[in-house]
Amino acid sequence: MNNNYYALPLNAKKLISSDAHATCNLNESISHYIHLINTSYFGECTFDETFGCSIWIIDFDNLKSTTRLRDLIQNSLLDSLVRHEKRLHKIRVDVKIKQEEIFGTGDLNRIKKRIDIRINAKVTKTSEAFSYVEYFYIGPLSY
Repeated sequence: MNNNYYALPLNAKKLISSDAHATCNLNESISHYIHLINTSYFGECTFDETFGCSIWIIDFDNLKSTTRLRDLIQNSLLDSLVRHEKRLHKIRVDVKIKQEEIFGTGDLNRIKKRIDIRINAKVTKTSEAFSYVEYFYIGPLSY
């Protein structure tokens, strides 16, 4: 498979000056794009208000039940992937939310919500299986 996709982070100076930029394969490019969708909030891209997902909306929401939060994130990610990642089809998104203790320095331990995201799909171009796993802590978001 050709490595004709730019790797992240993009180096604008190399792109403008036509220098060689690091490349990646198709699956890595798709993974980078999914991460970009996951970490963008709706409206952040002024040319497309629908780009992003709802993780940012619920980042500090302690009022909704875990089930409602999970469903909101899962549906939001699926909608965004179907709308924006045309290189995938038969997309399935599974989100799990759990409480996790974060050990800090001294006696400063915190409880945060951890969001585990698993995406399975088929690559449209090759019909190969595609799998993506990522997790975030929310309140505030970190990864």
